[in-house]
Amino acid sequence: MGIFSKFKEVFSKKNENKQENPDIAAYDKGLEKTRQEFVSELSILGHKYTKVTNEYYEELENLLIMADIGVNTVMKFIDRLKDRVKKENITDTKYLQEVIVDELFIIYVSGESLSDKINMNPNGPTVILMVGVNGVGKTTTIGKLAYKYKKEGKKVMLIAGDTFRAGAVPQLEEWATKTESLFYGKSNTDPAGVIYDGLKKAKEENVDIVLIDTAGRLQNKVNLMKELEKINKVIGTHIEGAPHETLLVIDASTGQNGILQAESFKEITNITGIVLTKLDGTAKGGIVLAIKESVNIPVKFIGLGEQMTDLKTFDIESYIYGLFKDMIDDDGK
Repeated sequence: MGIFSKFKEVFSKKNENKQENPDIAAYDKGLEKTRQEFVSELSILGHKYTKVTNEYYEELENLLIMADIGVNTVMKFIDRLKDRVKKENITDTKYLQEVIVDELFIIYVSGESLSDKINMNPNGPTVILMVGVNGVGKTTTIGKLAYKYKKEGKKVMLIAGDTFRAGAVPQLEEWATKTESLFYGKSNTDPAGVIYDGLKKAKEENVDIVLIDTAGRLQNKVNLMKELEKINKVIGTHIEGAPHETLLVIDASTGQNGILQAESFKEITNITGIVLTKLDGTAKGGIVLAIKESVNIPVKFIGLGEQMTDLKTFDIESYIYGLFKDMIDDDGK
């Protein structure tokens, strides 16, 4: 048997212990909309077709596209599935559901050693640069990250590098107050200069984690590229090897538009990880797989609710569990 069987026991235990493990409960609840749409339809498909046919593949293809896994990813996936069905002589659609889980898991993990861990700086502040278009929840995400690291006992500073957008600086300062973090920012001035002064202060204060907000304008890529190049140069001058992470924030509910944002930002700066916000509010949870396949950047955090504690470190096993929990629990019953 494949991955589905190997992890079935682990997933079942996670389900039993979800009250003891709030992260598992969060994945369970946060992926409920996608699960209801996707897995229930997959189960119906299994009842509708008792044998694997071309019609089954066509309906499965549409189902995967509706889950926002992405057309290119789905086409590759269907081809892989057909190859496996042929090699293993699979005819039963009930068993094929397990194979589908296997192959979706493999899409994310195969052949790559992409890390979902944050690259921490052992010699001074860890600098995390946050990028993304306006309206995706970037500032809120910075606040949630600040809260997470403060809870872990870290000394955190927020630097407002989005200096020209009305209200951006006071909004970030408010998050600094809420999370009891240090803050540095000035409105209507050169972002690189603000970041330079902010990092100087961070070093003086022996800060552990620096979270830097940036402008979310993507309309003019050339200008944004120049701005980010300047910011990166300033950061690297202050702290060797920084920024240690450049995280792109994407609103999961925007679906394929989020993929386009990832592709655009990847062209203009070195993105080391993705933060997917609002995953709990959409049935398009398949975007996690689509992003990995399209831009080959790991998802490092996912937003599964509005509370401060609802930003979770991404875990592929918990994600697959959150998607297929009902199918796993029903297996063999």
